[in-house]
Order: sequence, then structure tokens, then C-alpha cells
Amino acid sequence: MNIRSFDFRDEIGYTAGDMAGSFVNLYIEGYFLTFCTYVLGIKPQWMAGLFLTARLLDACLGPVIGSVPDRKHLGKSQDKFLPWIKLFSVPLALSGVLCFLAVPFEGNLLHLWAACCYLLYSICYSSASIPYGAMANVITADPGERGRLSRARSIGGTIVAFGALSLIPALCFDSDSNLLPGRFTMMAVIFGILSLVGYRLLSHLTIERLREQPHEKESYSFGKVLQAALKNRPLMGIMVATIGCMMALASNQLSSYIYKEYYHNTLAMTIGSLANLPALLICFPLIPRLSARLGKRRLVLTAIVFSLIINICKLAFPLSNMWLYTLLLCIANAGQTVFNMLIWAMVADCLDYSEWKLHFRSDGSMYGLYTFSRKLGSTLASAGAAAALSAVGYVSGSNIVQSSETVGRIYYLVNGIAVLVCVIELIGLAGIYNLDEKTCGLMYGELATRHDR
Repeated sequence: MNIRSFDFRDEIGYTAGDMAGSFVNLYIEGYFLTFCTYVLGIKPQWMAGLFLTARLLDACLGPVIGSVPDRKHLGKSQDKFLPWIKLFSVPLALSGVLCFLAVPFEGNLLHLWAACCYLLYSICYSSASIPYGAMANVITADPGERGRLSRARSIGGTIVAFGALSLIPALCFDSDSNLLPGRFTMMAVIFGILSLVGYRLLSHLTIERLREQPHEKESYSFGKVLQAALKNRPLMGIMVATIGCMMALASNQLSSYIYKEYYHNTLAMTIGSLANLPALLICFPLIPRLSARLGKRRLVLTAIVFSLIINICKLAFPLSNMWLYTLLLCIANAGQTVFNMLIWAMVADCLDYSEWKLHFRSDGSMYGLYTFSRKLGSTLASAGAAAALSAVGYVSGSNIVQSSETVGRIYYLVNGIAVLVCVIELIGLAGIYNLDEKTCGLMYGELATRHDR
């Protein structure tokens, strides 16, 4: 059977696949805490416990979920990852709706409902997103084309984050910045439908071209996978940097609090999110060129240092001007956009590094181990954000007026987390990750020679 060559359709499909997961994932990560504390009246310290438990469980399950496609073939097609994505796409969309239902439960039943909904979402999202991420390595073996897939993936999530989700403050809060529960449920339904559409586009436009050899399945051993991962220095560096990157979710989760309580204007969140789109449009064609000239690692490090300087300024000099704060926030986010556009290509390099140095490859399992760092980072973000809210004196409830001391602490909390994110990213990429462009060129040259034999 003739399979078409890699082209723009694969990029569009892969972008749609990331948008599909992001419609549910980013909405829940950005607003589930807000919905539970304001609408359901659940205390933030209890939410911290839920996030910690669910995410640690999810992090431990990630490598197992990633190993399933390596061990078991699903369906009649020769595809390795797409069948698993299709299987969990509907439960994932449904879990997003359940998380934003204003149920009439109280007490233990209410807490049980919130816990079950979040656990369902966590498992379904991992079961769809891990095969999706590993799929890039079977779409193409060409480093340049994988770079285009990495850019496509980052674009998908960014469009959802700065496009669709930017509408939430305008649509789901009234003119006095009070939450409208029914609107949150309506948006969950819309995002669930869009998620299913995105996954359908992924399956129709993107092709798995690289097929496993039979001996690869026969020799599978998760112990070998773990051993190879621990010896993979660039993978360890990427995992540390990713923990920092995922901790940025805490700042995103708390953005609604800083705009509602500190600036008393949630509509500015929408304007600020939309303001990120011009930077995205600039980065989309510019980053591949800069990456080719400077190298992925050097470009990302430069961008992170840039973000760090801006975030330190916001933290050291509290801004009473909401629009100046929003402008600096957008500038800092531009640095993180560079990281997000290139991270997936760097992960693919790490998986190829395992084959190069250790003569071992198991993409699903290795990617599952990598996602452990993403889950750990998001665990620290979700649980930490909720716990920190309680620590600074935040009181749950839709009609509660927070003290001035609490409002001031929220400002320092959000911007302190942003600084910490950059520091952890620098530790991972500057101190541990060791794949520069020269080494990558040598690696891919030797791998190409091996594959031609």
C-alpha cells in the first residue's frame, strides 16, 4: 500500500489533536479550582488534597499507560497509537462536562462527586494524550519534520489557551465579576464537542508511517525502559525543565483570583489573553528560522532568561496599573511560547538519543516516563495553588470579601510562582540537558547510517 509523504495535512491534523486535548485539559486546569471554591463552596485546602492525590496517582499510571501501545495492538489497523486515542476521546469529553456541573449535593457526597469527576478526567486525559505525544515519532523519522510537528502541537494548545479560553472571563462572569455557573457548564459542553472534532481531524489527516518490527514487541521489558531512561541525560534534563514549565499552570489557575480580587476586573483577563495572539503569530514563522540559526537549546535558554527578567520585575515592583501588569505578563508569556513550541522536538531528540547511545527504543513507554515529569509538575501546580490560597488566607464562597492582606499576598504568590518556573527550567536545560545542535547532527547522521544498513 502506498502511503503519502509527510505534508501540511499531518501538521494540521497534529495541531487539531493537541487542540482536542487542550479544550478539556486547559479548561479544567484553569477553572476547576475556581468553579469548586466559588460555586460549590469547597475549601481550597481540600482541593489541594484532591489535586495532590489524583495527580500523584496519574503520574504513577503514566508510564504504565505509555507502555500499553508497546505491548498490545488495538483494532484491525496497523496503527499503534491512533486506536487508543479514539478509545478515550469520548470519555475525556464527557469528564469535562461532569467537572462543571453545579450539582445540588452537600457534604461528603459533594466532595465525593468532585473527586470522582476529577479522577475520571485525569485517567482519560492521560490515556489519550500519552499515545498522542508518542505518535510524533511514528509519523516521521525526519528531524526537520518532527520540528514542524512540535511547532504544530504548541500552536494547538496556544490557540486554545489564548483564543478559546480567553472568552471565559467575558462569558462566564457578570459585570461585577461574579461567576455564572450555567455558563461554565455550557462552555464545558462546547469544548467537549470541539474536542471530539479535533480528535476526528487528527485521525483523518495524520498518518502513522513507521511500523514496528515483530522483534521489538517480543523483546519488550519495562525494566529495560526504566534503565534506559535513567541513563538518558538529556531526557532527565528535559524532565526537570518540564516540571518547571508545568508549574506555570499554578499561575494560570490563580490568574482569575488576581484579576478578580486585586484588580477587580475579570474582563481584563480576556483582553490580556487575546493580546498574546499577535506574539503567537510572530513566533510561528520566526522560531523555526531562529532555531535553525541558534539551535533549539540556545534559543529556548535565551527566551527563558528573558521571561525571568520580566517576572522578577513584576514581583519586585507591585503594579497598581492593571494594564501595565497585563502588558508585562504578555511579554513574559512570549518567552514561554518559545519553550512550548520547541519542547516536543527536544523530547523527540531525547528518544532518539536512547537509540543512539543505548541501542534501545520503546517510544510509547519512554514517552510515558517523560509524562511523569509533566504530571509531577502539574501536581505541584494544582495542589500547590490550592494549598497556597489557603495559606494566604483566602476564604471560599461566592459572596465573601477577601481581606486586603490576603489580596496583597495573592499578587506576590502568582508572580513568585512565575519566577520559580523560570529558575527550574534553567536548571533542567542549562545544567543537565546536553544535546546541542552539533551533537544532534552527529546523532542523526549515525542513526541514518544504521537504518540504511
